[in-house]
Amino acid sequence: MNLIQYIESFLRVGSVSGDEAALGRVLAEAARPYADEVYTDTLGNLIARKKADGPKLMLCAHMDTVGFLATHIDKEGFVRFAAVGGLCPLDIAGAPVVFTDGTRGVVRFEEKPGLKDLKLSHGYIDIGGSAPSSVKTGDRARFCGQPFQTNGRLVSPYLDNYAGCAILLETLARMKDPQNDLWFVFTVQEEVGLRGARTAAFAIEPDLSLAVDVTDALDVPEPKLKNECRLGGGAAIKLMDSSVLCHPLAVKHLEQCARDGGIPHQYEILEDGGTDAGAVSLSRGGVPSGGVSIPTRYIHTAYEMADISDMASCVALLCAAAQLGLAI
Repeated sequence: MNLIQYIESFLRVGSVSGDEAALGRVLAEAARPYADEVYTDTLGNLIARKKADGPKLMLCAHMDTVGFLATHIDKEGFVRFAAVGGLCPLDIAGAPVVFTDGTRGVVRFEEKPGLKDLKLSHGYIDIGGSAPSSVKTGDRARFCGQPFQTNGRLVSPYLDNYAGCAILLETLARMKDPQNDLWFVFTVQEEVGLRGARTAAFAIEPDLSLAVDVTDALDVPEPKLKNECRLGGGAAIKLMDSSVLCHPLAVKHLEQCARDGGIPHQYEILEDGGTDAGAVSLSRGGVPSGGVSIPTRYIHTAYEMADISDMASCVALLCAAAQLGLAI
């Protein structure tokens, strides 16, 4: 499958944080033909290893997503919810969602508070009235909707981080006799505290790690913050986010691969938001860590947008980084 087909297959399964097992099985099936070893650890991380005699390189992408957890269903059938991961009221108002059992609904908010004072606690999911429903307290819901392409861009729920998972799978599929001992890790519970990456890195003890994730593309009218990331600018080499200052070894390795391969690239400074790189960097005595990121607009909404050519550049950069022996 190509990157977009991978993403479409992930969307059909869903993986709100804490409920990633079904997607893990899909990823395992896709990874098994290309890996020497595939297994799931205690916390639920999926790990696919491509063995070699060189240094250990851990490549990770989180497979969990933000979503909703039902906290109360009233007699009229309206479902109150808690946010799983970072959600903003204005970003999710009107979004179509689906519960694990297939029940569909739409996110709405009480009218009384007004836009200025709107909070997630004012939200509810309308599943269509008081008819009996199988939705119960503790059930998860996720954004639903069909991806579409426009002007070379892909618009879809959960490019964060299904795009990263697709890129990691495609990288694994292209590996031929790598110089590094490669550990492809599809992590759990990133959206609620970078939890899966922490335990996986502790067990693997990598010599260097690269996290594959989305990053804010702020080439939009009057952004709140300004950075250099834009759609169509190529793969983003991470310099920092709120969880990590990237290690010079990781940055230089990626820069060399981008230069030598003529791979379109740009630089990422993410002021608001962390990634698995932060958790991995603090594992045991510390791990040199960096990241390859996909510039994306409207993160944590039902209509995230990324450039398809940027995704291809991320695959090319990650493949080059995985193949080239680490100078450890």
